[in-house]
Amino acid sequence: MVLQLSTFHWEGGAGVAAARLHQALLDAGTDSRLMVSQTSRPDPQTTAWADDSWKSKKAWGNFVLERLNFLPYEKDRSVRFAFSPAAIGADISGHPLVKQASIIHLHWINFGFLSLQSLEKLFTLGKPVVWTLHDMWTFTGGCHYNRGCERYLSHCCYCPYLKKPGEYDIAFAQFEKKLKLYQNADLTLVSPSRWLDNLVQKATLTTGLRSLTIPNCIDTDFFMPGDRTDARKAFGLPADKKLLLFAGANTQDPRKGFSYFREAMRHPELADIEVMILGKGQPENFKDMPVKTHFLGKISDANKMVQAYNAADMLVVPSLEDNLPNTIMEAMACGTPAVGFDTGGIPEMIGHLGSGFVSTSRSSPSLSEGIQWVLEHNGDGTVSRNAREKAMQYYSEKVVAGQYSQLYQSLCHG
Repeated sequence: MVLQLSTFHWEGGAGVAAARLHQALLDAGTDSRLMVSQTSRPDPQTTAWADDSWKSKKAWGNFVLERLNFLPYEKDRSVRFAFSPAAIGADISGHPLVKQASIIHLHWINFGFLSLQSLEKLFTLGKPVVWTLHDMWTFTGGCHYNRGCERYLSHCCYCPYLKKPGEYDIAFAQFEKKLKLYQNADLTLVSPSRWLDNLVQKATLTTGLRSLTIPNCIDTDFFMPGDRTDARKAFGLPADKKLLLFAGANTQDPRKGFSYFREAMRHPELADIEVMILGKGQPENFKDMPVKTHFLGKISDANKMVQAYNAADMLVVPSLEDNLPNTIMEAMACGTPAVGFDTGGIPEMIGHLGSGFVSTSRSSPSLSEGIQWVLEHNGDGTVSRNAREKAMQYYSEKVVAGQYSQLYQSLCHG
Protein backbone atom coordinates (compact mmCIF):
# COMPACT_ATOMS: atom_id res chain seq x y z
CA MET A 1 0.00 0.00 0.00
CA VAL A 2 1.15 3.54 -0.86
CA LEU A 3 0.25 6.24 1.67
CA GLN A 4 -0.12 9.76 0.26
CA LEU A 5 0.36 12.58 2.79
CA SER A 6 -0.92 16.11 2.15
CA THR A 7 -1.82 19.04 4.38
CA PHE A 8 -4.76 20.04 2.22
CA HIS A 9 -7.57 18.05 0.65
CA TRP A 10 -9.04 19.41 -2.60
CA GLU A 11 -7.80 22.88 -1.62
CA GLY A 12 -4.98 24.86 -3.19
CA GLY A 13 -2.95 23.68 -6.16
CA ALA A 14 -0.93 21.11 -4.22
CA GLY A 15 -3.93 19.71 -2.33
CA VAL A 16 -5.91 19.28 -5.54
CA ALA A 17 -2.93 17.66 -7.30
CA ALA A 18 -2.45 15.14 -4.44
CA ALA A 19 -6.16 14.22 -4.34
CA ARG A 20 -6.26 13.82 -8.13
CA LEU A 21 -3.23 11.53 -8.14
CA HIS A 22 -4.72 9.42 -5.34
CA GLN A 23 -7.96 8.99 -7.32
CA ALA A 24 -6.04 8.21 -10.54
CA LEU A 25 -4.00 5.53 -8.75
CA LEU A 26 -7.14 3.93 -7.32
CA ASP A 27 -8.70 3.89 -10.80
CA ALA A 28 -5.54 2.25 -12.17
CA GLY A 29 -5.68 -0.51 -9.55
CA THR A 30 -2.90 0.76 -7.24
CA ASP A 31 -3.56 0.32 -3.51
CA SER A 32 -3.39 4.00 -2.50
CA ARG A 33 -4.49 5.71 0.71
CA LEU A 34 -4.58 9.45 1.29
CA MET A 35 -4.10 11.04 4.70
CA VAL A 36 -4.72 14.77 5.05
CA SER A 37 -4.78 17.07 8.04
CA GLN A 38 -8.56 17.49 7.67
CA THR A 39 -10.88 16.24 4.94
CA SER A 40 -12.95 18.72 2.95
CA ARG A 41 -15.35 16.08 1.61
CA PRO A 42 -15.89 12.30 1.78
CA ASP A 43 -13.49 10.50 -0.55
CA PRO A 44 -12.58 6.86 -1.22
CA GLN A 45 -9.69 5.57 0.92
CA THR A 46 -9.11 9.06 2.37
CA THR A 47 -8.48 9.64 6.08
CA ALA A 48 -8.19 12.80 8.14
CA TRP A 49 -5.45 12.90 10.76
CA ALA A 50 -7.79 15.17 12.72
CA ASP A 51 -10.60 12.60 12.89
CA ASP A 52 -12.23 13.86 16.11
CA SER A 53 -13.02 17.22 17.70
CA TRP A 54 -9.92 17.23 19.92
CA LYS A 55 -7.61 16.53 16.98
CA SER A 56 -9.40 19.17 14.90
CA LYS A 57 -8.57 21.72 17.61
CA LYS A 58 -5.02 20.37 17.70
CA ALA A 59 -4.68 20.74 13.90
CA TRP A 60 -5.86 24.35 14.10
CA GLY A 61 -3.55 24.95 17.06
CA ASN A 62 -0.59 23.52 15.15
CA PHE A 63 -1.29 25.86 12.23
CA VAL A 64 -1.51 28.88 14.56
CA LEU A 65 1.65 27.88 16.46
CA GLU A 66 3.52 27.34 13.19
CA ARG A 67 2.60 30.85 12.05
CA LEU A 68 3.37 32.37 15.48
CA ASN A 69 6.75 30.66 15.35
CA PHE A 70 7.61 32.69 12.25
CA LEU A 71 5.95 35.96 13.31
CA PRO A 72 8.94 37.44 15.21
CA TYR A 73 11.15 36.89 12.16
CA GLU A 74 8.96 37.89 9.22
CA LYS A 75 10.00 40.96 7.24
CA ASP A 76 6.39 42.09 6.71
CA ARG A 77 2.89 40.68 6.25
CA SER A 78 3.43 40.06 2.53
CA VAL A 79 5.77 37.12 3.31
CA ARG A 80 3.67 35.63 6.13
CA PHE A 81 2.72 32.46 4.25
CA ALA A 82 5.73 32.38 1.93
CA PHE A 83 8.13 30.91 4.51
CA SER A 84 7.54 27.77 6.60
CA PRO A 85 9.76 27.10 9.63
CA ALA A 86 8.28 23.57 9.99
CA ALA A 87 8.78 23.74 13.75
CA ILE A 88 5.30 22.45 14.64
CA GLY A 89 3.56 19.32 13.37
CA ALA A 90 1.90 16.01 14.19
CA ASP A 91 3.78 12.80 14.95
CA ILE A 92 2.09 10.28 12.65
CA SER A 93 4.85 7.67 12.72
CA GLY A 94 2.73 5.34 14.88
CA HIS A 95 -0.49 5.76 12.87
CA PRO A 96 -1.92 2.44 11.58
CA LEU A 97 -1.81 3.64 7.96
CA VAL A 98 1.86 4.57 8.28
CA LYS A 99 2.62 1.15 9.76
CA GLN A 100 0.75 -0.62 6.94
CA ALA A 101 2.34 1.41 4.13
CA SER A 102 5.01 -0.09 1.89
CA ILE A 103 5.80 3.36 0.49
CA ILE A 104 5.23 6.79 2.03
CA HIS A 105 4.44 9.48 -0.53
CA LEU A 106 4.77 13.08 0.68
CA HIS A 107 3.12 16.04 -1.03
CA TRP A 108 2.81 19.58 0.43
CA ILE A 109 2.97 19.00 4.20
CA ASN A 110 3.49 22.45 5.80
CA PHE A 111 1.27 24.77 7.88
CA GLY A 112 1.36 22.57 10.98
CA PHE A 113 0.61 19.17 9.46
CA LEU A 114 4.16 17.75 9.51
CA SER A 115 7.26 19.35 11.02
CA LEU A 116 10.91 18.54 10.38
CA GLN A 117 10.76 16.38 13.50
CA SER A 118 7.67 14.61 12.08
CA LEU A 119 9.60 13.92 8.87
CA GLU A 120 12.59 12.62 10.82
CA LYS A 121 10.37 10.06 12.59
CA LEU A 122 8.90 8.94 9.27
CA PHE A 123 12.32 8.66 7.62
CA THR A 124 13.74 6.56 10.47
CA LEU A 125 11.10 3.89 9.76
CA GLY A 126 13.32 2.86 6.85
CA LYS A 127 10.50 2.78 4.30
CA PRO A 128 10.98 4.18 0.78
CA VAL A 129 9.76 7.78 0.67
CA VAL A 130 8.56 9.50 -2.49
CA TRP A 131 8.22 13.25 -2.22
CA THR A 132 6.35 15.20 -4.90
CA LEU A 133 7.55 18.80 -4.80
CA HIS A 134 4.85 21.42 -5.35
CA ASP A 135 7.25 24.33 -4.77
CA MET A 136 10.88 24.88 -3.71
CA TRP A 137 10.55 24.39 0.07
CA THR A 138 12.11 20.91 0.14
CA PHE A 139 15.51 22.29 -0.88
CA THR A 140 15.51 25.75 0.72
CA GLY A 141 15.95 27.07 4.24
CA GLY A 142 12.23 27.76 4.49
CA CYS A 143 10.92 29.75 1.53
CA HIS A 144 8.42 28.21 -0.87
CA TYR A 145 9.72 30.30 -3.78
CA ASN A 146 13.12 31.99 -3.80
CA ARG A 147 12.17 35.33 -5.45
CA GLY A 148 15.57 35.59 -7.09
CA CYS A 149 17.72 34.60 -4.09
CA GLU A 150 20.12 31.79 -5.00
CA ARG A 151 21.73 31.04 -1.63
CA TYR A 152 19.97 27.64 -1.59
CA LEU A 153 22.49 26.61 -4.27
CA SER A 154 25.23 26.73 -1.60
CA HIS A 155 23.80 27.38 1.88
CA CYS A 156 20.79 29.44 2.97
CA CYS A 157 21.47 32.48 5.18
CA TYR A 158 20.81 36.23 5.02
CA CYS A 159 17.27 35.27 4.00
CA PRO A 160 15.40 38.11 2.23
CA TYR A 161 12.10 37.01 3.84
CA LEU A 162 13.37 37.86 7.32
CA LYS A 163 13.21 41.07 9.35
CA LYS A 164 16.83 40.62 10.43
CA PRO A 165 18.69 38.44 7.90
CA GLY A 166 21.95 37.10 9.23
CA GLU A 167 24.72 34.58 8.76
CA TYR A 168 23.07 32.20 11.24
CA ASP A 169 19.41 33.13 10.83
CA ILE A 170 16.46 30.68 10.94
CA ALA A 171 16.90 29.91 7.23
CA PHE A 172 20.48 28.81 8.00
CA ALA A 173 19.21 26.67 10.90
CA GLN A 174 16.49 24.97 8.85
CA PHE A 175 18.96 24.32 6.04
CA GLU A 176 21.30 22.57 8.50
CA LYS A 177 18.43 20.45 9.87
CA LYS A 178 17.38 19.37 6.40
CA LEU A 179 20.98 18.55 5.49
CA LYS A 180 21.11 16.13 8.41
CA LEU A 181 17.57 14.86 7.82
CA TYR A 182 18.15 13.83 4.20
CA GLN A 183 21.47 12.06 4.77
CA ASN A 184 20.10 8.65 5.70
CA ALA A 185 16.61 8.85 4.17
CA ASP A 186 15.50 6.46 1.41
CA LEU A 187 14.20 9.42 -0.55
CA THR A 188 13.08 9.89 -4.17
CA LEU A 189 12.10 13.38 -5.24
CA VAL A 190 9.51 13.88 -7.97
CA SER A 191 9.10 17.26 -9.65
CA PRO A 192 5.98 17.95 -11.71
CA SER A 193 8.05 20.16 -14.04
CA ARG A 194 11.47 19.77 -15.62
CA TRP A 195 12.20 23.30 -14.40
CA LEU A 196 11.81 22.24 -10.77
CA ASP A 197 13.76 19.00 -11.26
CA ASN A 198 16.62 21.03 -12.71
CA LEU A 199 16.70 23.10 -9.50
CA VAL A 200 16.56 19.91 -7.39
CA GLN A 201 19.69 18.65 -9.13
CA LYS A 202 21.53 21.94 -8.56
CA ALA A 203 20.48 22.64 -4.96
CA THR A 204 22.98 21.66 -2.24
CA LEU A 205 20.36 19.90 -0.11
CA THR A 206 19.11 17.60 -2.87
CA THR A 207 21.87 17.33 -5.44
CA GLY A 208 22.78 13.76 -4.45
CA LEU A 209 19.24 12.42 -4.14
CA ARG A 210 17.28 10.37 -6.69
CA SER A 211 15.05 12.69 -8.71
CA LEU A 212 12.79 12.56 -11.74
CA THR A 213 9.96 14.45 -13.43
CA ILE A 214 6.34 13.26 -13.44
CA PRO A 215 3.63 15.86 -14.09
CA ASN A 216 0.43 16.29 -12.10
CA CYS A 217 -2.65 14.68 -13.61
CA ILE A 218 -6.17 15.66 -14.60
CA ASP A 219 -9.39 13.83 -15.47
CA THR A 220 -9.65 14.63 -19.19
CA ASP A 221 -13.12 13.04 -19.31
CA PHE A 222 -14.34 15.67 -16.82
CA PHE A 223 -12.29 18.67 -17.94
CA MET A 224 -13.26 18.68 -21.60
CA PRO A 225 -14.62 21.03 -24.27
CA GLY A 226 -18.26 22.07 -23.91
CA ASP A 227 -20.77 24.46 -25.45
CA ARG A 228 -19.45 28.03 -25.16
CA THR A 229 -22.88 29.67 -25.48
CA ASP A 230 -24.33 27.59 -22.64
CA ALA A 231 -21.26 28.22 -20.48
CA ARG A 232 -21.54 31.99 -20.92
CA LYS A 233 -25.26 31.94 -20.21
CA ALA A 234 -24.60 30.16 -16.91
CA PHE A 235 -22.47 33.13 -15.74
CA GLY A 236 -24.48 35.86 -17.43
CA LEU A 237 -21.58 36.67 -19.75
CA PRO A 238 -21.88 38.30 -23.20
CA ALA A 239 -22.19 35.85 -26.10
CA ASP A 240 -20.61 38.16 -28.70
CA LYS A 241 -17.40 39.27 -26.98
CA LYS A 242 -13.91 37.83 -26.79
CA LEU A 243 -13.40 36.85 -23.15
CA LEU A 244 -10.07 36.32 -21.37
CA LEU A 245 -9.88 34.40 -18.10
CA PHE A 246 -7.57 35.20 -15.18
CA ALA A 247 -7.82 32.61 -12.40
CA GLY A 248 -5.85 32.63 -9.16
CA ALA A 249 -6.47 31.34 -5.64
CA ASN A 250 -5.51 34.83 -4.45
CA THR A 251 -5.76 37.42 -7.21
CA GLN A 252 -3.92 40.00 -5.08
CA ASP A 253 -0.81 37.84 -4.56
CA PRO A 254 2.03 39.74 -6.31
CA ARG A 255 3.44 36.37 -7.42
CA LYS A 256 0.41 35.93 -9.71
CA GLY A 257 1.48 38.97 -11.76
CA PHE A 258 -1.95 40.55 -12.16
CA SER A 259 -0.44 44.04 -12.60
CA TYR A 260 1.27 42.85 -15.82
CA PHE A 261 -2.05 41.55 -17.13
CA ARG A 262 -3.72 44.88 -16.36
CA GLU A 263 -1.02 46.77 -18.26
CA ALA A 264 -1.21 44.34 -21.20
CA MET A 265 -4.92 45.08 -21.53
CA ARG A 266 -4.16 48.78 -22.15
CA HIS A 267 -3.03 47.87 -25.68
CA PRO A 268 -5.41 49.60 -28.14
CA GLU A 269 -5.92 46.37 -30.13
CA LEU A 270 -7.47 44.78 -27.03
CA ALA A 271 -9.89 47.61 -26.20
CA ASP A 272 -13.00 45.63 -27.23
CA ILE A 273 -12.08 42.51 -25.25
CA GLU A 274 -13.58 41.69 -21.85
CA VAL A 275 -12.06 39.86 -18.88
CA MET A 276 -13.34 37.20 -16.46
CA ILE A 277 -11.63 37.00 -13.06
CA LEU A 278 -11.87 34.03 -10.71
CA GLY A 279 -10.43 33.81 -7.20
CA LYS A 280 -10.35 35.52 -3.83
CA GLY A 281 -10.74 39.26 -4.03
CA GLN A 282 -13.29 42.05 -4.19
CA PRO A 283 -14.78 43.75 -7.28
CA GLU A 284 -13.16 47.05 -6.23
CA ASN A 285 -9.72 45.41 -6.61
CA PHE A 286 -10.28 45.51 -10.38
CA LYS A 287 -11.94 48.89 -10.91
CA ASP A 288 -8.81 50.25 -12.61
CA MET A 289 -8.88 47.56 -15.34
CA PRO A 290 -8.84 49.31 -18.74
CA VAL A 291 -11.49 46.94 -20.16
CA LYS A 292 -14.84 45.67 -18.88
CA THR A 293 -14.28 43.06 -16.16
CA HIS A 294 -16.56 40.32 -14.84
CA PHE A 295 -15.51 39.32 -11.32
CA LEU A 296 -16.90 35.84 -10.63
CA GLY A 297 -15.33 35.37 -7.17
CA LYS A 298 -13.98 32.12 -5.82
CA ILE A 299 -15.42 29.00 -7.46
CA SER A 300 -15.08 25.73 -5.55
CA ASP A 301 -17.50 23.68 -7.63
CA ALA A 302 -15.54 21.74 -10.26
CA ASN A 303 -18.46 21.70 -12.71
CA LYS A 304 -18.58 25.50 -12.62
CA MET A 305 -14.83 25.65 -13.21
CA VAL A 306 -15.28 23.57 -16.38
CA GLN A 307 -17.99 26.01 -17.47
CA ALA A 308 -15.68 28.97 -16.78
CA TYR A 309 -12.91 27.49 -18.95
CA ASN A 310 -15.40 26.77 -21.72
CA ALA A 311 -16.77 30.31 -21.52
CA ALA A 312 -13.32 31.81 -22.13
CA ASP A 313 -11.45 32.30 -25.39
CA MET A 314 -8.18 31.84 -23.52
CA LEU A 315 -6.57 31.67 -20.09
CA VAL A 316 -3.95 34.31 -19.22
CA VAL A 317 -1.32 33.28 -16.63
CA PRO A 318 1.15 36.11 -15.88
CA SER A 319 2.66 34.32 -12.84
CA LEU A 320 6.14 35.44 -11.87
CA GLU A 321 6.88 32.14 -10.07
CA ASP A 322 5.03 28.88 -10.57
CA ASN A 323 5.64 25.15 -10.83
CA LEU A 324 3.00 23.44 -12.97
CA PRO A 325 -0.24 25.44 -12.57
CA ASN A 326 -3.42 23.34 -12.41
CA THR A 327 -5.30 26.15 -14.14
CA ILE A 328 -3.26 25.77 -17.35
CA MET A 329 -3.75 22.01 -17.35
CA GLU A 330 -7.49 22.36 -16.74
CA ALA A 331 -7.95 25.03 -19.40
CA MET A 332 -6.00 23.07 -22.02
CA ALA A 333 -8.03 19.93 -21.29
CA CYS A 334 -11.15 22.03 -22.00
CA GLY A 335 -9.63 23.16 -25.31
CA THR A 336 -8.94 26.67 -23.99
CA PRO A 337 -5.47 27.92 -25.06
CA ALA A 338 -3.20 29.59 -22.51
CA VAL A 339 -0.90 32.60 -22.65
CA GLY A 340 1.69 32.80 -19.88
CA PHE A 341 5.11 34.07 -18.93
CA ASP A 342 8.30 32.15 -19.60
CA THR A 343 8.80 31.19 -15.95
CA GLY A 344 8.89 27.98 -13.92
CA GLY A 345 7.13 25.04 -15.57
CA ILE A 346 4.75 27.23 -17.61
CA PRO A 347 6.68 27.06 -20.93
CA GLU A 348 6.73 23.24 -20.68
CA MET A 349 2.93 23.22 -20.55
CA ILE A 350 2.12 25.79 -23.22
CA GLY A 351 3.33 24.73 -26.65
CA HIS A 352 4.60 28.07 -27.94
CA LEU A 353 2.89 29.02 -31.23
CA GLY A 354 1.11 25.65 -31.14
CA SER A 355 -1.29 25.28 -28.23
CA GLY A 356 -0.76 28.79 -26.88
CA PHE A 357 1.83 31.53 -26.49
CA VAL A 358 4.78 31.87 -24.09
CA SER A 359 5.50 35.54 -23.38
CA THR A 360 8.70 37.12 -22.12
CA SER A 361 8.59 37.16 -18.32
CA ARG A 362 7.50 40.45 -16.71
CA SER A 363 6.75 41.99 -20.12
CA SER A 364 3.25 43.41 -20.53
CA PRO A 365 3.84 44.16 -24.25
CA SER A 366 4.83 40.52 -24.82
CA LEU A 367 1.73 39.38 -22.92
CA SER A 368 -0.53 41.52 -25.12
CA GLU A 369 1.29 40.14 -28.18
CA GLY A 370 0.51 36.61 -27.01
CA ILE A 371 -3.17 37.42 -26.48
CA GLN A 372 -3.40 38.86 -29.99
CA TRP A 373 -1.58 35.85 -31.47
CA VAL A 374 -4.08 33.37 -30.00
CA LEU A 375 -7.05 35.46 -31.15
CA GLU A 376 -5.62 35.68 -34.67
CA HIS A 377 -4.65 32.00 -35.02
CA ASN A 378 -7.54 30.22 -33.32
CA GLY A 379 -10.32 31.27 -35.67
CA ASP A 380 -10.75 27.69 -36.91
CA GLY A 381 -10.11 26.12 -33.50
CA THR A 382 -6.65 24.73 -34.36
CA VAL A 383 -4.96 26.15 -31.24
CA SER A 384 -7.80 24.83 -29.06
CA ARG A 385 -7.48 21.33 -30.54
CA ASN A 386 -3.71 21.40 -30.00
CA ALA A 387 -4.22 22.40 -26.36
CA ARG A 388 -6.66 19.55 -25.73
CA GLU A 389 -4.39 17.00 -27.42
CA LYS A 390 -1.37 18.06 -25.36
CA ALA A 391 -3.32 17.78 -22.10
CA MET A 392 -4.46 14.26 -23.01
CA GLN A 393 -0.98 13.17 -24.08
CA TYR A 394 0.91 14.38 -20.99
CA TYR A 395 -1.50 15.02 -18.13
CA SER A 396 -4.27 12.41 -18.37
CA GLU A 397 -4.83 10.31 -15.24
CA LYS A 398 -3.94 7.06 -17.02
CA VAL A 399 -0.60 8.37 -18.29
CA VAL A 400 0.51 9.90 -14.95
CA ALA A 401 -0.76 7.02 -12.77
CA GLY A 402 1.21 4.64 -14.99
CA GLN A 403 4.42 6.60 -14.42
CA TYR A 404 3.95 6.61 -10.64
CA SER A 405 3.08 2.90 -10.60
CA GLN A 406 6.35 2.15 -12.36
CA LEU A 407 8.24 4.23 -9.80
CA TYR A 408 6.55 2.46 -6.86
CA GLN A 409 7.34 -0.96 -8.33
CA SER A 410 10.98 -0.03 -8.84
CA LEU A 411 11.25 1.09 -5.18
CA CYS A 412 9.59 -2.06 -3.85
CA HIS A 413 11.67 -4.41 -5.97
CA GLY A 414 14.82 -2.38 -6.42
